[in-house]
Amino acid sequence: MSASGASRRARCSCRWRTRRATPKVFVPLAHPPGHAQVDFGEAVAVIAGERRKIHLFCLDLPHSDACFVKAYPAERLEAFLDGHNAAFAFLGGVPCSVLYDNTKLAVARILGGGERQRTRAFAELQSHYLFPDRFGRPGKGNDKGKVEGLVGYARRNFLVPIPTVASFADLNARLEQRCLDRLNDRLRGHAESIGERLERDLTALQPRPATAHDACDRRPARVSSLALVRYDRNDHSVPTAYGHRPVLVRGYVEEVVIACGAEIIARHPRSYAREDFVFDPLHYLALLEHKPAALDQAAPLQGWDLPEAFATLRRLLEARLGKNGKRDYVQVLRLLETFPLEDVAAAVREALRLGAIGFDAVKHLVLCRIERRPPKLDLAACPYLPRVTVATTSARAHLALLGGTAA
Repeated sequence: MSASGASRRARCSCRWRTRRATPKVFVPLAHPPGHAQVDFGEAVAVIAGERRKIHLFCLDLPHSDACFVKAYPAERLEAFLDGHNAAFAFLGGVPCSVLYDNTKLAVARILGGGERQRTRAFAELQSHYLFPDRFGRPGKGNDKGKVEGLVGYARRNFLVPIPTVASFADLNARLEQRCLDRLNDRLRGHAESIGERLERDLTALQPRPATAHDACDRRPARVSSLALVRYDRNDHSVPTAYGHRPVLVRGYVEEVVIACGAEIIARHPRSYAREDFVFDPLHYLALLEHKPAALDQAAPLQGWDLPEAFATLRRLLEARLGKNGKRDYVQVLRLLETFPLEDVAAAVREALRLGAIGFDAVKHLVLCRIERRPPKLDLAACPYLPRVTVATTSARAHLALLGGTAA
């Protein structure tokens, strides 16, 4: 290599190192009232005795530095949508615009010229609340520096020491109170408190719709031969009558709702585990009534916490009726499809006390309890109840037992 070539390479390398070493300089920004920035962050909390990662939905109003923070089990679409519902309700209005990073929850694709193709769910959220969006440059967190700072502030000030709570509801009540308490703070460079500056933000907000957006993730699915629907890597039961049919699953933060057509056929608490089975035992009782031999091995019924009286009733039914006792017991369980557990359990206990061991008797006692009338057990209406004939005991028979003779 010639000396001139080596010199050029050295100069280029020097200029590259100079550019790399030069610290960036930014322009101070002014923020008009009524605009917001949104981002997610992570923290740690102890919830129901379990130390776990939590995800913080953070909304900042840069003009006043007022904030809203809510914790979720995961950074999912339903949490993103619910966070907007909760934040707008907290503020009592809708911001004039909201600035985001290029999260996949809102941006399906970045097009040429800086245009964004919104996700369907995010477009529906905007259509409901009618707020314009803005997006930062990819990889440029300083474009939404206010909310980036809020994430760190909330983690250091709201969640240190690590909170120990019974539920997410308790944690979010604490976080909301901390956001309210912060309104009294006066930040450096401002003569007014956050709450005083917030008044200008609130005046600039748009009115909020009468109803909140339906904050859920919608997905089509199909019921399997085991009456299960897969959503978010977990299987959820539906009534067996809907086997092999198409359904719509709506995933909320706290529950999963499954509909077939216009009818809601199942509701389950939301599970954030992987490859979990979420059963409702009631969904399988109609099938078990026709297949009572599967009662002992039915997975949906394993761990079903019923009062002890139910186990006693089943034992007596099977002792008296044999195989038909299982079917009778399933029929008793099917009363739970219509009546509250409290009423059915009370009827089972009353049937055991009366010695009226059978489905018809239990159903009669449930109806009497609901209608607040005294029971009238008629054996003619209860063909499965055991019949006993008691003859009148003669005095001669009594004396014979005593070893004497009748007079």
